[in-house]
Amino acid sequence: MAINFQSEEVSFPLIKKRETANWIRSVAKTYGKSTGEISYMFCNDEKIIEINRRFLQHDYYTDIITFDYSEGLVISGDIFISLDTVRSNSQMYNVSFEEELYRVIIHGILHLCGMTDDSATEEKEMREAENRALELLNI
Repeated sequence: MAINFQSEEVSFPLIKKRETANWIRSVAKTYGKSTGEISYMFCNDEKIIEINRRFLQHDYYTDIITFDYSEGLVISGDIFISLDTVRSNSQMYNVSFEEELYRVIIHGILHLCGMTDDSATEEKEMREAENRALELLNI
């Protein structure tokens, strides 16, 4: 099964596709999951708010939207990431754009693995899971 990376109306970010896909697979495996078809679309704020309004009826910008098509232990989905919001968040949190991008990339995978971040407790658990995943990143 494939993990695909594409961009629309933005320059493709400087990520190593093969190494990133292998990292994603290894993180999923730590949750007892394997990867099916996963598509990443890197886009701008205008595209992400369009998707947010159209499919989720939310009228705000966000860094990531994950559509989950997982079945059983195989995770699959479409993941949209706004590079504009990733860039502004990296500045707000005083981290590199690259670190914030990888955090958001794995955030979508953690959602596909069953994690949520709807409460303060869940959000804290999500951040800890992101940090553990980033420690596994060998790029």
